[in-house]
Amino acid sequence: MDNQKIFVTRSSMPPYEEYIEAIKPLWDSHWITNMGQYHQELEQKLKDYLDVQQISLMVNGHMALELTIQAMGFPKGAEVITTPFTFISTTHAIVRNHLKPVFCDVKPSDGTIDETKLEGLITERTVAVVPVHVYGNVCNVEEIERIADKYNLKVIYDAAHAFGVTYKGKGIGSYGDASVFSFHATKVFNTIEGGAAVFSGQWLYDKLYNLKNFGIRNEELVSEVGANAKMNEFCAIMGLCNLIHVGEAIGHRKALAREYEERLKDVHGIRMFEKKTDAESNYGYFPILVEEEYPLSRDGLYERMKKKGIYVRKYFYPLTADQRCFENRFERTKLDCARELAEKVLVLPLYESLSIQEIKRSTEIIEG
Repeated sequence: MDNQKIFVTRSSMPPYEEYIEAIKPLWDSHWITNMGQYHQELEQKLKDYLDVQQISLMVNGHMALELTIQAMGFPKGAEVITTPFTFISTTHAIVRNHLKPVFCDVKPSDGTIDETKLEGLITERTVAVVPVHVYGNVCNVEEIERIADKYNLKVIYDAAHAFGVTYKGKGIGSYGDASVFSFHATKVFNTIEGGAAVFSGQWLYDKLYNLKNFGIRNEELVSEVGANAKMNEFCAIMGLCNLIHVGEAIGHRKALAREYEERLKDVHGIRMFEKKTDAESNYGYFPILVEEEYPLSRDGLYERMKKKGIYVRKYFYPLTADQRCFENRFERTKLDCARELAEKVLVLPLYESLSIQEIKRSTEIIEG
């Protein structure tokens, strides 16, 4: 129906009967948390699916990032170069570790961190780079690695948007010193709430185990100070169920994204991000850029669609660097491209149960 509301995303859920059947054993075991059978099973299956050597499941993607940064043992007050064109969690994870975010501008072509501007921001206090595969667009991992190696910096990728993305035939989580995924309900793959850090070293697995489980190693030994960031069994089972269907879900998303592209490719003043060669997308988001040539401003189009019951989002506006909680706390750097993107971007509805008719309804509003 034309008056039915369409939201930017909708949670993927397995068939009701499938999930209910899968959680029945929990009523027999009463083991519903503390790295139980299904937590361990999901870790193994995700390790295979994501093509990574090690994985540590967490209660959510934010804690996965925050604890991964903490596990690196950076000195208080050290600098971490990151992007301002991201969800606020990325910056919070840095600041909550008593580190200083240094914001690097992004590329207008795909919204990822501008690797050509990284070296100019490195100082003797720089310890790491936290880039973001924003919308699943793959960063220039080769150049970031080259710069990091040159200056002995750690690279921790925020891959919250990039579940299932591959680059040059490898899982995107295999790049950098670590990568972090979000399994929030709005993502391509969800565990209701959840997340994971992926990496190669056993030392990091052990460190993260301690950090997410109070440092408890056995009934009598607490080896270090830790938090509580474990994934419970209900969430793990939701992940196991959703993992069965994620390939089909991404396939549906791909077809829908192609429909959007075909309908919007000739609309004057509407631009789409460039696709990276050798990267396979997960089609998690469908962002457009409303250029000056378009008859309405970005905000004008946003309001027009909202009045028609289409709830698009201004991901990501304002920049994290411009949020009130960081006002006058950190040095301002030139972020011209990031601010321009933040003023132009709209993310359109995209989820596997979205219909072609609903896409037509959205694009007809854009076409005017």
